[in-house]
Amino acid sequence: MGLMDKIINKAKAEFIDIIEWLDQTDNTLAYRFERYQNEIKNGAKLTVREGQMAVFVNEGQIADVFKPGMYTLTTENLPILATLKGWKYGFNSPFKAEVYFLSTRNITDQKWGTKNAIMLSDDRFGMIEIRAYGTYVMRVKDGPVFIREIVGTDGNFTAEKINEQLKSLIVARFTDAVGEAKIPIEKYAADINETSETVFKIISPEFDKYGIEVTKFIIENISMPDEIKKEIFELSRLDKIDLDKLTKLKTAKAIEVAAANPNGTAGAGMGMGMGFAMANQMGQSMAANQARPASAPPPVPPALQFFIVFNGAQDGPHDMNGLKNLVLQNKLNRDTLVWREGMSSWTAAKDVPELNSVLGSVPPPIPGM
Repeated sequence: MGLMDKIINKAKAEFIDIIEWLDQTDNTLAYRFERYQNEIKNGAKLTVREGQMAVFVNEGQIADVFKPGMYTLTTENLPILATLKGWKYGFNSPFKAEVYFLSTRNITDQKWGTKNAIMLSDDRFGMIEIRAYGTYVMRVKDGPVFIREIVGTDGNFTAEKINEQLKSLIVARFTDAVGEAKIPIEKYAADINETSETVFKIISPEFDKYGIEVTKFIIENISMPDEIKKEIFELSRLDKIDLDKLTKLKTAKAIEVAAANPNGTAGAGMGMGMGFAMANQMGQSMAANQARPASAPPPVPPALQFFIVFNGAQDGPHDMNGLKNLVLQNKLNRDTLVWREGMSSWTAAKDVPELNSVLGSVPPPIPGM
């Protein structure tokens, strides 16, 4: 072994007296302070810069946590580690402990997106598939929890290593959130910012268990089938416009197109017909919420039935065919009193319009008789 190697090994064996982390990256979340065969001695200097925290770990157990500041390491500011080491009266000899520096700065522009379509149930449109993507901002909120749940023994933990896990969590919670929020489907297309805020409030607590805080959540786009978007846009337009003006506009455009048709008058007539058909269709769409299907016939009207006065007593009821038989039997004539439901009093048969066809075969009285 040469003299230079001895000098290097001796230097490596020196006790650590300065502990700090100069972060030159923008995506490192956790960094384990390297101490190649080195130990930390009593009175060592610890520097924790703004946007950092330091966590001491003793044989896999979380010990003391330091916020930004400069510290001289003694048993007074290492109470948990002193307990774990069994230092009853302080310590003089060097000790070994892992020191993790954590970045508490916001890590921006993290991507998320749905790999598969999300199924939603809407009261008006039924089952709908949507896809979404966007960005989020996160930071380490609870260092000990983050080390225990995420970092483990990784000496250099970057945002990329957790991004896939967080994306999966965000997509899962996003799916739950849009179901819980019960947002009308048109809101997804019309007001993404409001939807982002709603979902953000629902998913944020889910990250506490990992020691992470999502400080911002943005939905950049929500896509859905084209036919659903078209229907939503049409409904929104109908809510805002004057239907009568729209009908006139549609008709005028149809006539204009037809007039330009080289077929001449026939084309113009067709254009007008199309325009009026469009107007009629739009008028029908604004009628009752549940219009009667065109193929269903109207209900059959109830058959007319009359009571008659025969030999001073009420007789009946008789339908129209029965009344004709009574005419043939000379039990019913023009002066016979009749009544049916809806009439206020007994009336001569000749004064009831519905019986004109029945009495048509009864001859009038002979003049002078």
